[in-house]
Amino acid sequence: MIRIFLMSLLFTSSCFINQLTAQDWAVKMFNKCEHNFGTVARGSDTVYRFEITNLYKQTMHITAVRSSCGCTSATIENKTIKTHEKAYIVAKFNTRTFTGFHGATLTVSFGAPYRAEVQVRVHGEIRGDVVFSPGAVVFGNVDEGFAEEQTLTVNYAGPKSWRIVDVTNDNDNLEVELEELSRSIGKVSYNLLVRLKPNVKVGYVKDQITVITNDPRKESRRIPLFVEGRVIPEITITPETLVLGDVAPGASITRKVVVRGKNPFRIVDINCEDDCFTFATQEDSKSLHLVGITFRPEEKTGAVRVPVQILTDRGNSRGATLTISAKVLDSSKPTPVQEGDSRQAGGISENVQVAGGTSN
Repeated sequence: MIRIFLMSLLFTSSCFINQLTAQDWAVKMFNKCEHNFGTVARGSDTVYRFEITNLYKQTMHITAVRSSCGCTSATIENKTIKTHEKAYIVAKFNTRTFTGFHGATLTVSFGAPYRAEVQVRVHGEIRGDVVFSPGAVVFGNVDEGFAEEQTLTVNYAGPKSWRIVDVTNDNDNLEVELEELSRSIGKVSYNLLVRLKPNVKVGYVKDQITVITNDPRKESRRIPLFVEGRVIPEITITPETLVLGDVAPGASITRKVVVRGKNPFRIVDINCEDDCFTFATQEDSKSLHLVGITFRPEEKTGAVRVPVQILTDRGNSRGATLTISAKVLDSSKPTPVQEGDSRQAGGISENVQVAGGTSN
């Protein structure tokens, strides 16, 4: 009986180890497998995104994610991941319902062609005595060149001696103003104003500021507050990526792009480091311009990828950038026949191929 039990245990352990080894390829795609939210305020928007990068030649599919605890919800951003593309598992701490120390294990499932499961973990402490309202600084969409402000309230339930002693951030584009509203037995309130400066670059703003208190417990003195928004460009270009395809040496190809502005503007300059490109612009001041782009390759062959910057007469030479790509054919060589898909091998280590090599 003991012998049968030991053999069964050995077999189960062996299966577990083989399964673990077989799924190592999936773990390698994650930037990390654990995150500590730290100490956060009740009602605060507390989110972490686990980054997944497809290192392999095959397209990967995330089929599901489940959480072991109601204190954390999980969602998937981008279920289908092609080679070198990224996906995210978004873990959101439920700070409105839970308080105290909590943690959760998130199980991420990958489907065909290669099935696997990867577990990541989050944990942190939700303070029930400190409440942010609203739970984060959300600027939303902000026009380029304009400032934006958001105000939130910090409420503390506890001793009258509690104070916010400082508010810090490492982002020079954010300004913070703190104002004490009231102080009474059992309750302290502050107004916290966060300002986004007008010189912020176009794109997403994702950062955090830290509220520092005089709590007796050292680990509870620093409370993060998340800041997010998006600066919308005044000048846009369509398409942002211009694909010219195959071009023979000495031949030429012309395409047009559309440049739009929220106000009338003139195009004053176009920066491009490749002399094989020429540009045709319009001198009028208007809110929509058509720019002609001609590519005439000379002797060089192979892939071409060139950034192009279009500058306008708007403040600070605001403009837009596009990327142009093409392939200059080598006329002295015949076009190679594309290789067919390689046949799948039996083992996972042979099937899953690293881009540029084979996964071990």
